[in-house]
Amino acid sequence: MTRTYRRITPVAENYPASSIRKMFNLALDFPDAVKLTVGEPDFNTPEHIKAAGIRAIENNNTRYVANAGIPELRSAIARKYSGRWDRGIGQENVMVSFGAMEALTFALDITVSPGEEVIIPDPSFPNYMGQVHRLGGVAVSVPVQEDNDFKLRAADVKAAISDKTAAVIINSPSNPLGSVMDRIELDRIAELADNHGFTVISDEVYDEMVFDDAEFASIAEVRPDFDRFLAIGSFSKTYAMTGWRCGFVIGGEDLIAPMSLLQEGLTSSLPGFVQEAAVAAIEGPQTDVAMMVKSYAERREILIDRINAIDGLHVIRPEATFYAFVNITEWGLSSWELAIALLEKHNLATIPGSAFGPAGEGYLRLTFAVSPETIETACDRLEAFAATR
Repeated sequence: MTRTYRRITPVAENYPASSIRKMFNLALDFPDAVKLTVGEPDFNTPEHIKAAGIRAIENNNTRYVANAGIPELRSAIARKYSGRWDRGIGQENVMVSFGAMEALTFALDITVSPGEEVIIPDPSFPNYMGQVHRLGGVAVSVPVQEDNDFKLRAADVKAAISDKTAAVIINSPSNPLGSVMDRIELDRIAELADNHGFTVISDEVYDEMVFDDAEFASIAEVRPDFDRFLAIGSFSKTYAMTGWRCGFVIGGEDLIAPMSLLQEGLTSSLPGFVQEAAVAAIEGPQTDVAMMVKSYAERREILIDRINAIDGLHVIRPEATFYAFVNITEWGLSSWELAIALLEKHNLATIPGSAFGPAGEGYLRLTFAVSPETIETACDRLEAFAATR
């Protein structure tokens, strides 16, 4: 019998590639393209945060630190969310990670076994699907519809639950939808988790980026006795620290403790000087955060007004984040066809809605984490495309 040898595993070979990155790479061939693609603040990291990181390096904080994070940062995160959620959070409830993506990896690692199911919203951040695939889990998609203001409903989650459900991923505020889940729906999902024994993994990296009268609530605060949650946060969006790669996850001590062992076997620890900068971010002045959120809100108005004035396009005003999910169905093209046409004919890079799941077909995701001038130019090019249809 002849044995067949593989060079790569089926998990790696079949990993679902992100169409966000695919479009980003295509846009590299169009150096003059206006880009409304990657969700990254166009602000620099605030000066006091950079100074703290520099001081830490000058003080030789360049060696290994605790796997779960330095006590100062874990305690600072615990203090912030204890006050916000009105529940006791200690440093033993906090794990510091290489960005929110590693936090998501660990959250799934400790809650999902191969063959078990993870319910995810559709549309949603495409890396959810990839992370579930990497574990040998089964992703079960629940559609999130424009008719419901792009808000995930507990009733739809309930309909997708089976005896194999190990976790539900929720994302509020939502990338790519810009929506904020209603508190009553969070409460109902918490009840489902208690009744069915699954964990709620709550991606809350945009929790500071909420506009107008929208009210954001975490799954961690809707029920004082609810402990079947892992809340994921990040310094990337709030403090314009995407390259610092500092994230965290908060949950019960029994869930957090194994994560430090996983960290030891994966990356050992996030650099200490990065963590000292994060302490400065969370404990220092928040005026830069308020300034950035105010600026995003103003840019949102420019984008929304311009988009809704273009024949055949419409968009719900985002309550949060820096994304708009634009309905393109009247134009009669698939989201990928439109994204390619805009790039090739009008030097405008966008993200097709289908990149976020089947329910995203018929939409484009546009980021307004760019200058007002860039937004105006992008909308001029959308108008030019509309005029040639």
